[in-house]
Amino acid sequence: MNAKQRHLRLTDYIDHLLDASRTARGYVQKLSKADFVANRMVQQAVILNLIVIGEAAVQIETEFPDFAKSNATVPWKKLRGMRNRMTHGYFDTNLDIVWETVQSALPELERVLAQPSE
Repeated sequence: MNAKQRHLRLTDYIDHLLDASRTARGYVQKLSKADFVANRMVQQAVILNLIVIGEAAVQIETEFPDFAKSNATVPWKKLRGMRNRMTHGYFDTNLDIVWETVQSALPELERVLAQPSE
């Protein structure tokens, strides 16, 4: 299914992005970094949600470029780049970066996008 067939609204993409962010953070909420690094199942669950976040960011940039431009504090290109890295370079995934993203970048992303203006 391509973007035109989906007929998703901007708010749908933002909801997907926020849900994936909250889900990823929830998976590690009670874990230490060492626990995360030792738990492949949690790593994969978090990585899947980072891919979802990146895909939503790609669609927002593509289908709603005015929104992306007016929300320049969101690191759209970094979100896309992380998605590409996770999807196409899975065996080279840096768990330190994944951990830091979930701990620091995702809460800020949620804060910025929690109440978007279309």
